[in-house]
Amino acid sequence: MPAEDLPQLLSRVALRDRVAFERLYRATCAHLLGVAFRILNNRDRAEEVLQEAFMNVWNSAGGYNPGVATPMTWLINIVRNKAIDAVRSGKTERASTVALDDEGMDVAADDSQQPQHLLDDSLVKVKIDRCMSELNASQRQALALAYYRGMVHTDIAEALNAPLGTAKAWVRRGLDKLKSCLEAAGVAA
Repeated sequence: MPAEDLPQLLSRVALRDRVAFERLYRATCAHLLGVAFRILNNRDRAEEVLQEAFMNVWNSAGGYNPGVATPMTWLINIVRNKAIDAVRSGKTERASTVALDDEGMDVAADDSQQPQHLLDDSLVKVKIDRCMSELNASQRQALALAYYRGMVHTDIAEALNAPLGTAKAWVRRGLDKLKSCLEAAGVAA
């Protein structure tokens, strides 16, 4: 395509003419890809930069001033600036990335943190909570004092201001009811 057609294509792109944008792309992409590739020395990154540059062209074609630069010079500057930005961001990315030695790669995965394991644990917790809610308040309190605070029957009776036999019954009946509920829910001991 003759260079004389580029200003006309750019003015039509500024009006959001997709056909003109495609013609502009086809006419200039090979040369602009070469500009990006010379800076980046990587074909994939150069293609990404070219795509970003043409997005800029689509969005800012109305800002093109033929009195300041030729269309090709304007396009090359956009691609060049995008490529330089990519080089800079790549250096920053590489500088912030720590290389792992072979030892770092030998860390065993913690199975307890795998998604399926976390889901299973969560489902078991829901079943336990449901079974605990089926106990009466006295049984829940007695079991909580025994298991979370390590209290013995006499301490539980004193803490709950209840006779020793009653405290023992709350613990025993609570455990029996909890065990039955958990077995019915499929929770293994």
